[in-house]
Amino acid sequence: MKNKLTLSLAALALATTSLAYTPSAEVRQSQEEFAADRFGIFLHWGIYSMFGQGEWYLNYGPKADEYAKAAKGFYPADFDADAWVKAIKGAGARYICFTTRHHDGFSMWHTAQSDYNIVDATPFKRDVLKELSDACQANDVKLHLYYSHIDWTRPDYPWGRTGHTTGRDSTAADWPAYYDFMNRQLTELLTDYGPVRAIWFDGWWDHDSDTIPFDWQLAPQYEMIHRLQPACLVGNNHHQNPYEGEDIQIFERDVPGENTAGYSEQDISRLPLETCQTMNGMWGYKVVDTNYKDTVTLIRYLVKTAGQGANLLLNIGPQPNGELPAAALDHLAGMGRWLEANGETIYGTTSSRLPKAEWGTSTHRGDTTYIHVTDPGVSSITVPWNKKIKKLSAYAEKSRLQYKHSKDSLSIAIPIRADDTPDYIIEVVNR
Repeated sequence: MKNKLTLSLAALALATTSLAYTPSAEVRQSQEEFAADRFGIFLHWGIYSMFGQGEWYLNYGPKADEYAKAAKGFYPADFDADAWVKAIKGAGARYICFTTRHHDGFSMWHTAQSDYNIVDATPFKRDVLKELSDACQANDVKLHLYYSHIDWTRPDYPWGRTGHTTGRDSTAADWPAYYDFMNRQLTELLTDYGPVRAIWFDGWWDHDSDTIPFDWQLAPQYEMIHRLQPACLVGNNHHQNPYEGEDIQIFERDVPGENTAGYSEQDISRLPLETCQTMNGMWGYKVVDTNYKDTVTLIRYLVKTAGQGANLLLNIGPQPNGELPAAALDHLAGMGRWLEANGETIYGTTSSRLPKAEWGTSTHRGDTTYIHVTDPGVSSITVPWNKKIKKLSAYAEKSRLQYKHSKDSLSIAIPIRADDTPDYIIEVVNR
């Protein structure tokens, strides 16, 4: 009995991976472009914005049939896809990840698989995803699509550890039907909405405590995505080591190598890395959540993420009227001004080769190292350095700095600067 169970569990584990997966040339090219971009914007938007309680509101008590009535009042009259994309591009972000369907099951495009979507179920009658896709293409911003593996409204989705109060029949699960529904929706997204650079999955963790490991059948789903759009990347926010068939590794609310939020015990892989983080506290719009991280903090977080060789996917929760919050736009504009002056030290760079330090980090390109001192109280730093130096100067002022270089170390004096200086950058060029 024990041996049969072991074999069964092993078979289930193998079913969720594709041992023969080799990234195509198109995927490898997308991986390189993705890693060079370093900065993207996450957009959590759905009918949950109507309640102003965040994207998980349905999980906290409402019945799904009552919750769905909000669709009849969802009319985001101020939605302007082109304005969104231009503001995001002006922030220095190179890509957008949009929530096509969150755990509440509402589709933010005109899907033929369910009437529970923004065109058929709302008076707005506009396909916001189509408009966003067109705006991204017109403004040369890459589009990534978030898709939830969870649905708290459909009875055929197998009962997990969330969504127990929505009124679903827990005995009506039909995984083959639900899996087919998801794949038909994904086919629409990858067929009708232009080039999609990544599919960003979420929800695997809903079955992470099942007695018998749940088979999400990820391998054939991933293979389908790569077949439909050969350059499309696959990422999954499962908080596990990457599965075969995945092309990027995601870390939630932490830079790779840290676990302050409790989601990131996984190893750091050799895949391109991405950290998703909120601009305030929530992912979806919450009316009382006005505690936005200031621009200086956001810039320092972007720098820290780049120093770990990862992208920052910074979230905004659009308002129910279709506008991006004014505070978010203000901070994005500040990030854009900083990146316009300093983006060379972030875009297209590789991770720090220096030991982890409290004062900051570094990024690299070719023979050039950009040392980022994000602690304004530091007056000097010493780092290991065994290469000959051709030039060492302040990046912004292009002025030479005092330094001492021995065989194996480099000490640099840092000028006095204001406390709100987000990042003092030193450019070091090796011979």
